[in-house]
Order: sequence, then C-alpha cells, then structure tokens
Amino acid sequence: MRIIPPLTALVVTASLYGLVMQRDALLAFARGETATDVDTTQSPDTPSQDEVSTTQPSGVQIAVVAVHSRARAIDNAVLIRGQTRALRSVNVMAETTSTVISEPLRKGATVEAGDVLCELDPGTRPASLHEARARLKEARARMPEAEARLQEAHAVLEEARINLTAAEKLSEGGYASETRLASAKAAESTAQAAIASAQGGLESTRAGIEAAIGAVGAAEKEMERLVLHAPFNGILESDTAEIGSLLQPGSLCATVIQLDTIKLVGYVPETAVSRVTLGAPAGARLTTGQEVRGNVTFISRSADEDTRTFEVDITVPNPDLAIRDGQTAEIMISANGVKAHQLPQSALTLNNEGQLGVRVVRADQTAGFMPVTLLRDEPSGVWLDGLPEQADVIVVGQDFVTEGVALDPTYREESE
Repeated sequence: MRIIPPLTALVVTASLYGLVMQRDALLAFARGETATDVDTTQSPDTPSQDEVSTTQPSGVQIAVVAVHSRARAIDNAVLIRGQTRALRSVNVMAETTSTVISEPLRKGATVEAGDVLCELDPGTRPASLHEARARLKEARARMPEAEARLQEAHAVLEEARINLTAAEKLSEGGYASETRLASAKAAESTAQAAIASAQGGLESTRAGIEAAIGAVGAAEKEMERLVLHAPFNGILESDTAEIGSLLQPGSLCATVIQLDTIKLVGYVPETAVSRVTLGAPAGARLTTGQEVRGNVTFISRSADEDTRTFEVDITVPNPDLAIRDGQTAEIMISANGVKAHQLPQSALTLNNEGQLGVRVVRADQTAGFMPVTLLRDEPSGVWLDGLPEQADVIVVGQDFVTEGVALDPTYREESE
C-alpha cells in the first residue's frame, strides 16, 4: 500500500481549511501580526458579511453617470388608431321595374364613369314616349288657332266700340233711336265676352302644351332609367345583376367603390381634438407595414355619444390601388410643437408610488426624482415632457440611488 496519496490528501485538506476557515489568521500571519491581533471568531450577535447594513455610510458618495440634457422643440403628434375607407362607395340601384337584358360584369372589374352596368328591357316604354311626343305636337298645333281666335275677338271688339261711339253721337243729336244705341252696347259686351273666351282657349292650349311636354319628359326619363351607368371611375365590389333577373325600384344593380384616393378614418379623444387642425400633415402605418402620408380633411363637430370621441378623416393618394378598404392603421397627426428632452429609454425608472420618471442630480449633488410624460418613442430614444429647460439626468446607476442620496456624478455627452 502506497502512503503518499493519503498524505497528499491530508495536506490539501489542511490547506483548504486554512484558506477558508482561518483566512483572517493567515492574512494576519502574512502581514507579520500575531494571531491575537485578529479576532477570528464571530460572536453569535455579530451580523455576518451578508447581513451588513446597506445604508450609505456618512460622507460616502455614490458614483453615477449623468448627462446635461436640454429641452428641444419637437412636433407633438396625436396618435390614434383607425382604418382605411374608400373615398366613395355607391350602391347603384334600379329606379323602375323591368328585367335585365345585359351580360353581367364581375366584381373586381375596373369601370369608368358612364360605363353601362345594367340594361333593362324597355317593354312598351318606347311606344309611350312616341305617344307623348305626338300629343305634344297636337297641342302645339292648336296654338295658332287659339291665337287667331283671340285676334278675331279683339277686332270684333274694336268694331263694336266704333259702332257704339257712332250710336251715342247720333243719339245725342236725335238722329238715332234708343234701340240702335242699346244694340251697339250689346254688341260691345258680346265682343268683350268673346275676347275672354278666346283668352281662356289660348291659356287652355298653352296648358295642354305644358302637360304634353311633361308627359314627354316623364317618358324620356323612364327610358333613361332602363340603363344604369357607373357614377364615377372605380372598381366593382360586387357582380352586376344577372341577365334575366327582375329588378324593381331599390333593387341592387352593383356596388362601385373609388380607391384611387382613400381616406384614413380615426377617432380623436376630446382631450386632444383641439390640437388637430384642418390641413395638418398626417401619416399612418398599415398592418402590412406600408406607410402613407396625407392631410386632415375633416374634423367632426359632434362627438360620438358612446365613446366621446371625434371623427377625423385624412385623405391619402392611392394611384396604384395598393391600399384596400377596411385596413387597420396607426395614425399620427402632426400638432403644434412642444419642447421636450430626448433621453435613452433605460433612463426611465419608477418611484415608490409607481410613477414614471427619471433620477436627476440636484444642485447640492444629491439624487432627486422628477415625474415625466412620455411623448414619443423612437429608435434613438424617448421624448419626455415634465422636466425643466435644463436637467442633469442620471442615465447609469439611477436604479441604485434614492431620494437625497449623495452622488459623485460623472457626465457624458448626450450622444454617447
């Protein structure tokens, strides 16, 4: 049996014991001190190294890193969520009753303003139009006859008045009898009645012409209703009515939407609506990642009764039709600028009440807490409001100091 390995194990064990259990005695021996100079024992009432108080000793300063931050002007944007909406969406509906005789167009097809969407069977409508036009011609033909009768009545009245004047003068001289004078007066009255009758006939003829014109217009309008046109350039959102189907007033022919210009519709809370103005530039990010820009074109004057928010519309060009109707969008509307501090996001911390803020170096070189409001989050940092024009903000070590703790700050540039 070899005795060297057991001896080696004993030596290693003793060395480890001395290094771990008698470390203070060994260090004292190395410094030339006696073992009595160092109390290697620990009283049960003496706290262990892990139980030493973490309170800051008097005169000790905590080292932190801070920046001299200065407020800068930024655009204070209003952030809302909304959705895209077609600039125009129209349900083209029938205004008369008839069957479809045109081949249907399929949804997704592009149409131009005036393109035929649905054509209906005319039935007896052309005959009704011809009849109305014929009655108009007949009524107009009566017009010269009525005017001639009126002129004739005026001539007869003029003759009767001349005869009456002559009879009156002869009667005054005793050369005409009373009978002749009475007959002249009766003839004048008859001529006046004839004029009134002729004028009535003329007005009746004119009324007949107006009625005939109205009948022609109604028949022509009924003919126009047989063809349903696209109201504007757009895209069919539904198939047009199938051939042979019966359409009645209010029946759907097709739905047309306009997407070459699109709207972003969002709802602004009442606390921020005063910061939004007509014409303000705005941008949005769609769920597809696409970013678009436009301008505010509408701000509602009436709040939604349930949400107490105001509708805001932003018009965005969409020439390639890449934006679809109904997509979710995160909208940012430019508002009046404010001054804010840009700091690293890591500088943010919470106080004991859970309030968001930053730790600052006060003029007496002690730590302080200032609550802030987060305005914007960017890759280069966060923009904060609530700080004075200039502030020394702790960016390293802020989570290890509390209110009033003495500091030994080291400053660096904001860009570092």
